[in-house]
Amino acid sequence: MSFRTTTDVAYVEDVSPGSGALAPRAWYASSDARSLSLNGSWRFRLSATADAEDDSFAAEGYDAGGWAEIAVPGHWVLQGDGAFGSPAYTNHLYPFPVDPPRVPTENPTGDHLRVFDLPADWPGPADGGAVLRFDGVDSCARVWLNGTDIGEFKGSRIPHEFAVGHLLRPTGNVLAVRVHQWSAGSYLEDQDQWWLPGIFRDVTLLHRPAGGVLDFFVHASYDHLTGAGTLRVDSDVDGRVVVPALDIDVETGCPVTVPVRPWTAETPALYDGELVTEGERVPLRIGFRTVELADGLIKVNGRPVLFKGVNRHEWHPERGRALDLETMRADVLLMKRHNVNAVRTSHYPPHPAFLDLCDEYGLWVVDECDLETHGFVEQDWRDNPVDDDRWTPALLDRAARMVERDKNHPSVVIWSLGNEAGTGRGLTAMAEWIHGRDTSRLVHYEGDIDCRDTDVYSRMYASHDEVERIGQGLDGGTHRRRALPFILCEYAHAMGNGPGGLADYQKIFEAHERLQGAFVWEWIDHGIEHPRLGLAYGGDFGEELHDGNFVCDGLVLPDRTPSPGLAEFKKVIEPVALTAGDDATLRVTNKQDFAGLCALAFTWAFQVDGETVGSGDLAVPALAAGESADVKLPQPPVLAPAGAETAWTVRAVLAEDTAWADRGHVVAWGQVPVTARALPAVTPTAAPVAGERVVTLGPATFDARTGELRGIGGVDVTGLRLEVWRAPTDNDDGAPWQSDVRYGVLWRELGLHRMRHRLDAVEVGDGALTVRSRVAPAAREVGLSTVYRWVSDGDRVQLTVSVTPEGDWTLPLPRLGIRFGLSAADRVSWFGGGPGEAYPDSRTASALGRWRSTVDALQTPYVRPQENGARADVRWAELGGLRVEGAPEFWFSARRWTTEQLDAAGHLTDLVPGETVWVNLDHGQHGLGSQSCGPGPLPRYFLDVAPAQFSFVFSAVDQSIDSLIDIPTR
Repeated sequence: MSFRTTTDVAYVEDVSPGSGALAPRAWYASSDARSLSLNGSWRFRLSATADAEDDSFAAEGYDAGGWAEIAVPGHWVLQGDGAFGSPAYTNHLYPFPVDPPRVPTENPTGDHLRVFDLPADWPGPADGGAVLRFDGVDSCARVWLNGTDIGEFKGSRIPHEFAVGHLLRPTGNVLAVRVHQWSAGSYLEDQDQWWLPGIFRDVTLLHRPAGGVLDFFVHASYDHLTGAGTLRVDSDVDGRVVVPALDIDVETGCPVTVPVRPWTAETPALYDGELVTEGERVPLRIGFRTVELADGLIKVNGRPVLFKGVNRHEWHPERGRALDLETMRADVLLMKRHNVNAVRTSHYPPHPAFLDLCDEYGLWVVDECDLETHGFVEQDWRDNPVDDDRWTPALLDRAARMVERDKNHPSVVIWSLGNEAGTGRGLTAMAEWIHGRDTSRLVHYEGDIDCRDTDVYSRMYASHDEVERIGQGLDGGTHRRRALPFILCEYAHAMGNGPGGLADYQKIFEAHERLQGAFVWEWIDHGIEHPRLGLAYGGDFGEELHDGNFVCDGLVLPDRTPSPGLAEFKKVIEPVALTAGDDATLRVTNKQDFAGLCALAFTWAFQVDGETVGSGDLAVPALAAGESADVKLPQPPVLAPAGAETAWTVRAVLAEDTAWADRGHVVAWGQVPVTARALPAVTPTAAPVAGERVVTLGPATFDARTGELRGIGGVDVTGLRLEVWRAPTDNDDGAPWQSDVRYGVLWRELGLHRMRHRLDAVEVGDGALTVRSRVAPAAREVGLSTVYRWVSDGDRVQLTVSVTPEGDWTLPLPRLGIRFGLSAADRVSWFGGGPGEAYPDSRTASALGRWRSTVDALQTPYVRPQENGARADVRWAELGGLRVEGAPEFWFSARRWTTEQLDAAGHLTDLVPGETVWVNLDHGQHGLGSQSCGPGPLPRYFLDVAPAQFSFVFSAVDQSIDSLIDIPTR
């Protein structure tokens, strides 16, 4: 057998999907036919160009002993400690010249070698053939087995199979795979993610017995009027379908109708069955459900559904898109535990095992094709492949390989043509093919603004006002579009601290039937583990072009720690609403689409000043989906003292263990206030005593010249002053394409990050110490006249801050409050909102109670440091021997670095804890919004500049008891 001494790489730039691969078919995890995983350690050689090496490495007997070893599945740029190149991140810019279908000569190419033996009991040639399957290779691969070129393919996230039975031998099989990072296919894969080449999904050898299963299509519909399911399994090879629990045993192709429990995301009923042919038995997991477009709505089993979804990229901070089953399961379990009911597989079909998990645990799935050509927006979509007939076969191949692979999953209810690929004839061809192949699901594509080819009107990042207008039918558009349901396929950009405004969106969704929900962008931050930076993002690997930390925009941190945004989302979309009714009652509303409340138990707790003084079970009727009832609350278990704040907390918890959470897991909760607290106040009885250097007022001491607080009751305090700056969040800084009004940028231009504090007067009166100052940015005429007035009753000291704007303020403030430093503080307790952080438009999940933490655990470790960690509605807080009470309630945060240090940090490793804990007591905070890609905060969450007055009462406390309490960290 001869090999080329020069390499023919014309296929790399060929717009066709490839050659040699078998037709796409249904994927299944196992059967009684033999299979051999070829995952593991492979020999690896990296070349700088596609044609640097000839094909001799694929020959039998080639000595690759000097090559490196890498793990498959895996990406070579994430292995070898940088020896094999680096990851690169762009949002939509192609990291190579746009000249379709050409790619650069500098084209990293990885040669992979695996030598394997067949198991001793592997069937021989007389017992059938064999198929070699690749589940995912980025972006173009050529394959040889035992010296024979068996084909090449593109389409990174879809499977490709090759018939190889005639090439196998018992021992010493040589599998050679050449993988090119760039190819014509790269133009179709410009998703917002890291560019990561390699064999990143499973490689499997499958025995195909004579008479074995080829392709099959499970049709399992449900009639909600009769309660009957109809099953028909079409198979390329005749056989029988057996479902013991339903007493079904029929020939393939024959329909059978029986009473069944339907499959929904809330009640994922699956029936185990088998497809039996002459040569193979394939397990089936059958879910009966009917998806239709009826009455202008997406209906499943006759009922409209409300998607409470997330967009999910596949990601692991060390392995990239090479996910194992347990990581996928971790995603699904986290989603279920946080009330998520839907997933859009942005922007490609996921590993097929993920869909098995969605079937099992219950998630609606929008399955999206591996297609995005977003970079062509830079040239007004000129030469866009989806409107070029030469590329249509590749587009159809991608659509077919998604649909055929995933068609037997009940969780998949919508096919999506792709994402941000403009419009064109290729997309129309895809939609026509899918509609013709599968009439049991709907077709989605956000870019089809007139809904010519799609069954759903879909948008990204529409504002609250626009969504409201769409819900009311006031949005216009074509006649066809106006008759279709609406979803936000992306909204609530979860980048950094945020998103804000989730609760406001949800109220709109629930108010209008046409609005059928939304999908948060996105599920997980794509940070990469880095030895020096901790977690790296765009630009940290020396990329020529990059989009910074825009790749870190998820509801969970890279290690899958839930962010405060996920806690907020869980609360906003909870399936049971528990709100105050009339006359000491609780209003209970079942917000599910299908399930009743029988899986839930309800408990009550009565709180006095945040402490639970009684608890018990609460009887709630077995409400059907959509029903409400008023439930009588019990009599309070104690008589609260005068001035105490009291409230009920009611929780809906799992009554029994489930597949995704244990008994007692909190699904929903609500709080019903009873009596309000009495605001703290100090009656001035102690007069300030002026010394040469110090002024004493009750337990407090002040610098006699500046009036600056030095200590309270032996607790040293430093640097107390008005604070208006916060380290801008990603949403504060905003996206330039979203709006010209990006407050983080404008705040910095105004100089709010470098405010100057001018001392105007220190006045020692009979009953108070008054310090007058002006706080203003250099080079500007605007300012804040600030008066600090201190009074004491001998044991406590009260500060009243009065702020009067001067000049023409045209911007809201980031925050308004005071900050100061404590020399020794670690443990914190407070009465207010918790346990996690909250901001004006992300506070739904903040529950009133008494909470404890460490200073370090108060922080949210966003991949790019920014404002974080505020607790809302704080009545009082204690730390470092100091107690602070607010009048009114305040926002509280504490950290071991200054706001300026937080602002300057690019990575968490830049934040070095200091000796001082810096405390912020805020009268107000500006909202968050999600303007890092979506809309900013609603105007009602602006911290507008206006006269303000707020007070804090300080006293010293003994924290020796708290020092013995083990307080868990995040």
